[in-house]
Amino acid sequence: MTDRTITHRVRGMDTSDGAGVRLKRVIGQPALDMLDPFLLLDEFRSDQAGDYIAGFPEHPHRGFETVTYMLAGRMLHGDNHGNRGDLTAGSVQWMTAGRGIVHSEMPQQEEGLMWGFQLWVNLPASDKMTAPRYQDIPPENIPVTSPAPGVTVRVVAGDIAGTRGPVDGVATRPMYLDIALDAGARFDLDVPEGHSAFAYVFEGKQAEVAGETLTRSELAVLSRGDRVTFAADEPTRVLFVAGRPLNEPVARYGPFVMNTPAEIHEAIADFRAGKF
Repeated sequence: MTDRTITHRVRGMDTSDGAGVRLKRVIGQPALDMLDPFLLLDEFRSDQAGDYIAGFPEHPHRGFETVTYMLAGRMLHGDNHGNRGDLTAGSVQWMTAGRGIVHSEMPQQEEGLMWGFQLWVNLPASDKMTAPRYQDIPPENIPVTSPAPGVTVRVVAGDIAGTRGPVDGVATRPMYLDIALDAGARFDLDVPEGHSAFAYVFEGKQAEVAGETLTRSELAVLSRGDRVTFAADEPTRVLFVAGRPLNEPVARYGPFVMNTPAEIHEAIADFRAGKF
């Protein structure tokens, strides 16, 4: 076994997106532009309605996948193909935008805590023009396992000792885990050796990841290896995500992610022509 280590640290940067939703951008900012195949990671969290109520009105996507994981609150998803989805606390939506979609994500509450993550995952060139697809997963369909004393893991994607997450058919073969550790807990996680991986502490003051202390709102980029260790002196939760890097050129323009500038120009033209 080869233990992973922390190679880079980055803190969430306060910003806003959509119609003014306040959030922390962790991947997709100057300190960490991307981590192949991951293009963006946002954490949105506020109990002030003014920070989130305007939501994310209609906007297009092409060439990648968006993953929304709700921890608290409700969002209503809708798109220009007539699809609708109510994202409640504990639910996940894994959306493959593929060749193009126009969608919105709007809060379904006027007060209270709105909290969750959005992750952007790149698609390989061979899949960028695939048909759009949704995997809408309610909380009760996300399996929970306890791989060690004091450790509870919600498995959205990937496999832990035979417990497999419900997300499937994703080219980057991801692991997406919500890891809760009690005080004094310790956990060794097996990870595919070649996957890019990161850990982000989102509840509690700190956690020990790969033998180092990681504090709240801090992300650790991990080295190659097939095992990573988690521990905690007090209760905490860590988001752990890993995926197969694509090692392909990336051309980005706002909500479009392709391989070449020419493909970006084509995406803009197709969107303006109403072809999404």
